[in-house]
Amino acid sequence: MRIGHGYDVHQLVAERKLILGGVEIPHRLGLLGHSDADVLIHAVCDSILGALGLGDIGKHFPDTDANFDNVDSRVLLREVVAKMKGFQLGNLDVTVIAQKPKLAPYLGSMRKNLSQDLKCDVEQINVKATTTEKLGFAGREEGIEAHAVVLLLEEKES
Repeated sequence: MRIGHGYDVHQLVAERKLILGGVEIPHRLGLLGHSDADVLIHAVCDSILGALGLGDIGKHFPDTDANFDNVDSRVLLREVVAKMKGFQLGNLDVTVIAQKPKLAPYLGSMRKNLSQDLKCDVEQINVKATTTEKLGFAGREEGIEAHAVVLLLEEKES
């Protein structure tokens, strides 16, 4: 088995969509980045790449490559999943840190998207959200961050 941890953060700005876990969330601010800036999916990608010993998301999808300009992060996740040869997901636990908006109504849809892209049961995925009680950059609504921890299991030969 292999364990990986991923972390990502993006700045909140006006005139950008807020996309988390592949779900567009109505909000006055969105995340700034080369892609759609989905911090949740970026953290998941980094956790998987870390578990596989393959570096990080920037190595595989550099922000200097125009092919990834405004790309849907779910596309990136599916490319990372293709690198999991010989492994299957045991479980995934993700925490999103954002003061606003409230994310609870969207967590189920995020889990569903992740389970589709990771080719696993939704029960293998946990997504939770928390605030920082108005402390730090997330508390001041300057950005959103996400942590992901993944357990990969070797696929059994049949």
